[in-house]
Amino acid sequence: STVKGHRKERKAATGRTPPCLVGVKMLTTLLLPSWTPQTQARLPLDTQKMTADVFLWHRFFIPFLLLSCFSGVGSSQETRALLDLKAALQPSSPTDVFHSWKESDVSPCNWTGITCDSSLSVTAISLSSRNLTGVFPLDSLCRLPKLQKLDLSKNALKGGLSPWINNCSGLQYLDLSFNFLTGQVPELWNLANLRALNLSDNVFTGPFPVSSLRNKTYLAWLSLGDNPFDRCPFPEEILLLRQLRWIYLSDTNLNGKIPPAIGDLTELVNLELADNFLSGEIPVEITKLTNLWQIELYNNSFTGKIPVGFGKLSKLEYFDASTNHLEGDLSELRNLTNLVSLQLFDNNLSGTIPTEFGDFKRLVNLSLYSNSLEGTLPSKLGSWAEFNFIDVSDNFLTGEIPPDMCAKGTMTRLLLLNNNFTGLIPATYANCKSMVRFRVTNNSLSGVVPAGIWGLPNVVIIDLTSNSFEGLVTSDIKNAGTLAQLFISDNKFSGSLPLEICQASSLMEIDASNNLLSGEIPPTIGQLRKLNRLKLDQNAFTGSLPDSLGSCAALNELNLASNNLSGEIPSSLGNVRVLNALNLSMNELSGEIPASFSSLKLSVLDLSNNRLSGPIPPTLANDAYTGSFAGNPGLCSFNAGRFRPCATGSGASSNRALIICSVLATALLLLSLGFFVHLKRQRSNEGPSRDNSWDLKSFRVLTFTEHEITSAIKEENRIGKGGSGEVYRVDLDNGSTVAVKHIANLEPEENHRRSSRGTAAMLVKDKADGKWKEFEAEVAVLSSIRHLNVVKLFCSITSDDSSLLVYEYLPNGSLWEQLHGGRSKNGLDWPTRYRVAAGAAKGLEYLHHGCERPIIHRDVKSSNILLDEFFQARIADFGLAKVAKASGGGAKDPSSAHTVAGTHGYIAP
Repeated sequence: STVKGHRKERKAATGRTPPCLVGVKMLTTLLLPSWTPQTQARLPLDTQKMTADVFLWHRFFIPFLLLSCFSGVGSSQETRALLDLKAALQPSSPTDVFHSWKESDVSPCNWTGITCDSSLSVTAISLSSRNLTGVFPLDSLCRLPKLQKLDLSKNALKGGLSPWINNCSGLQYLDLSFNFLTGQVPELWNLANLRALNLSDNVFTGPFPVSSLRNKTYLAWLSLGDNPFDRCPFPEEILLLRQLRWIYLSDTNLNGKIPPAIGDLTELVNLELADNFLSGEIPVEITKLTNLWQIELYNNSFTGKIPVGFGKLSKLEYFDASTNHLEGDLSELRNLTNLVSLQLFDNNLSGTIPTEFGDFKRLVNLSLYSNSLEGTLPSKLGSWAEFNFIDVSDNFLTGEIPPDMCAKGTMTRLLLLNNNFTGLIPATYANCKSMVRFRVTNNSLSGVVPAGIWGLPNVVIIDLTSNSFEGLVTSDIKNAGTLAQLFISDNKFSGSLPLEICQASSLMEIDASNNLLSGEIPPTIGQLRKLNRLKLDQNAFTGSLPDSLGSCAALNELNLASNNLSGEIPSSLGNVRVLNALNLSMNELSGEIPASFSSLKLSVLDLSNNRLSGPIPPTLANDAYTGSFAGNPGLCSFNAGRFRPCATGSGASSNRALIICSVLATALLLLSLGFFVHLKRQRSNEGPSRDNSWDLKSFRVLTFTEHEITSAIKEENRIGKGGSGEVYRVDLDNGSTVAVKHIANLEPEENHRRSSRGTAAMLVKDKADGKWKEFEAEVAVLSSIRHLNVVKLFCSITSDDSSLLVYEYLPNGSLWEQLHGGRSKNGLDWPTRYRVAAGAAKGLEYLHHGCERPIIHRDVKSSNILLDEFFQARIADFGLAKVAKASGGGAKDPSSAHTVAGTHGYIAP
């Protein structure tokens, strides 16, 4: 046919018969109409020869043309299957992964992530780490008849792995790791050619896929780790896969022992069984696996010694059997000269560290902490390779620190805590600019710290606590731009802290307590804006407290006790709103406690044994700080309590006139109040019973009247005062006892002026006050709650000018009183503490999950946990509680809290 005619025929055939098949049909019709051997015999000899040539052409060329034709058909089908895959999986972020996947392409072989063979059939799909999301589309993928490799790892695919995978019968490499696939792993009965199977780091559940491993004689790579399968013993089927080179079954809930037949897997290079429940001894047969490069057995329950013959694993580079119960010494490891990383921490190992470790020329990581090792570290340890870290803390090691572990300038962590190392810190570490963590706490090291260590440019923590170091903290510290924690307490450091310490701007914690430091506290200390903990107690600092401390806006704990500091306490400290613990005791401080301290919410306060004078700020003059001001005879308080009352006539002469006017005004007010009370009593005697004005709302069956309650609200019955009201004990006529809370709203001065032995004056309140909302909140929450660990609310009693809440009475008071108030003579034993903690937790669990609408207490602390006669805990004081929507809610949820509520020191970060 002509070109024009061919195009016409091709167009007509679109969607029905492929054009190549049309061409084959035409050629066959034209060239071989009805050929037979008898027909050929009747032809002339030259014609017979020509006809035979045509026959040969038909026999060899037409099949080739047909093969090419069907290849085109397959390419079209594969393109469609891959486009279905593209539609199912979309990238979660802008990417060009599917940019080249165009429907107009005749073949997908040039698409990103696609590999084809010589016949243009798709053999591999590699789309790892492409941020793909969606449901795993097996029905599309298994329409690719020659697919051998499928790699969709490190994406965000969902759904399950259905039995459809068996339609991909040609698969040799399947990697779906690091996704969110769920459900059970199906039996892979039709994937007999698998060489590599990686389903790790998904959420597969159910039985361990033992059946999927049967008859996989070619399998060399098995990775099913980090999936929460049902707990089961080590699968025996794995031991029949003699071609295995890689096993990763960490965190799959395996238990029991490793079978001795593990020694038959002689091709094994990697064995990872960490984070399981395996027990027993490490089988000696493991020493037959001489090709092993890595063994990871950490976080199991292995016992016994390192197997005899372990040194035969000469190719082993990485060995981690930490967090087990291994015992014995390390002698079996002395010949593992190719070790790069050795981690055996948190075991029961003993004996010495083999001197041969010092000759391991590839060793870069050594972690042996929390054992019972003794002796010295090899002097050449870490000197050959680019050593990274050593952690041998919590042992009984002695001797000196090896000097050359940072010889290559790559060491990041030197952790030798809690041993008995002696001698000096080698000067070589002063030049270890790669160091991040330098910790030698609790040893017997001595001498002067090399100056360069203070200024290491990448160090985050320097911990020299509890040694015998001496000398200065040098000005090199200005170069420590990343230093966050400086711990040098319990040493013999002397001199003053350098002014340049302010240039270590990342400092968050400084603990230099119990040294011989002297001089003034650097006035530049306020430039450390990230500082949240400063402990300089038990030194010999002199001078006054720097006013710049008030600029440390993040300061949470300040301890300057037991120094020789003098002068006044700077008022700027009261501006540090997050300050939670303040200890300035045992100094020579004088003057008044700054009034700005009234705004602080301190859990710990100690100003004792100074020379302070004047009034204690009202918010600090309470039982919580009973011992905080001892040893300051000049201090007094205007609040009633355990503190010496301030004399009413004290003060400067310039204020005498003001005081006199105040006294006269107060007297006039008292006279007016007395006259008002007199009239009130007269009207009360002449009118109806006062009880008729009370409104009682009961939430449980009551055995008392409101008159029993209201008549008992007197000063002699007051047993405590909380953040939202005073609490009274009321003994009822039937012999039982209840607790009554009256939510107060008046300022202390007004309350004092209105105080009286009568009940009426004590119940005056204003519903417009904000604490009326706390009353309503507490009633709304507690009226519907029924739980053993939440305080019982019997009723509320209200009138036009009063509101009361009647609770069950709990004779052991609050947990705070038991812990700190001296209420418990012998202290709380541990079973009782546990009972209280568990009870409080159960109460909170009920509030959060047991109620129809979750209740958020927002002020959980020891003073709001009450105890009955059996020390069962009751959560109380719901004045700040908030009821959330049952379905949660978001930023637009009106029930969401947009303000921070609670007590400083107990509020979550």
